[in-house]
Amino acid sequence: MKTQFKTIVISDIHLGTKGSKAKEVVRFLKKYRCENLILNGDIIDGWQLKKSGVWKRKHTRFFNRILKMIDNDDTKVYYLRGNHDDFLDQVLPLKVGNLSILKDMMYESCGKKYYILHGDVFDSITTNLRWVAYLGDIGYTFLLWLNRLINHYRRKKGLPYYSLSQYVKGKVKSAVSYIDKYEKELAIMAKTKGCDGIICGHIHKAESRTIDGIEYLNSGDWVETMSALAEDYEGNWQLIYYNEIDFGNNGVDDSKIVPLHEKESYAAVSFQKPNDDLELPPFRF
Repeated sequence: MKTQFKTIVISDIHLGTKGSKAKEVVRFLKKYRCENLILNGDIIDGWQLKKSGVWKRKHTRFFNRILKMIDNDDTKVYYLRGNHDDFLDQVLPLKVGNLSILKDMMYESCGKKYYILHGDVFDSITTNLRWVAYLGDIGYTFLLWLNRLINHYRRKKGLPYYSLSQYVKGKVKSAVSYIDKYEKELAIMAKTKGCDGIICGHIHKAESRTIDGIEYLNSGDWVETMSALAEDYEGNWQLIYYNEIDFGNNGVDDSKIVPLHEKESYAAVSFQKPNDDLELPPFRF
């Protein structure tokens, strides 16, 4: 029997690019069931598809998997737009059956309220200097290409997957500083909206930390880390990494799951739009 979660959050799959781990995310979604699936931005990479990206059958299979989850498990799917799939702005908001396409959302569960958004709204480069963002995207694409070559060699040697880009992010001081500021700005946003926590993606770095009393959760990505956030029926959030899942058994190897919170009493899950009258805090990079 499949492991049942209350809510699963995944982001940054970047379908349409060579680096997208489409097969892996489909395999992941086949292993688990959930009441709510939140696709938190950059699921389709419209930027790359306009240039050199290619849509493959494995990318279509991802959406076939989503449709099966809706039909077979009555899963409610929430697709939040990111900066790479900003073409969704043309149809927002949209609801068709169990599928909703939104800019952002509020998530209430077990007495806590979380603001969920992709996170690019706090990226001043992406928001204000689009040409610089595209230039950075080219460099990042090259880094992923190099990463594929390295891991092709490692597979032949029987070595595990290694993320070169994650290593670079952890070593370059400017990248570390950027990520730290990004997380703090999002925590300020959550506090401004009266939330207990914030759930995001965008920077391809799975994370759980408490910032000034606010729970900061990042689901990571399916290009480098292959990670997701999952919530059980007692309100406990977990980070699950694809490379640490035992696909030979039903469920997850508990020793490989990163527990995020202590258990809480169960409460109904509810969804609602955030209050539009609340102003965003100033972006201060």
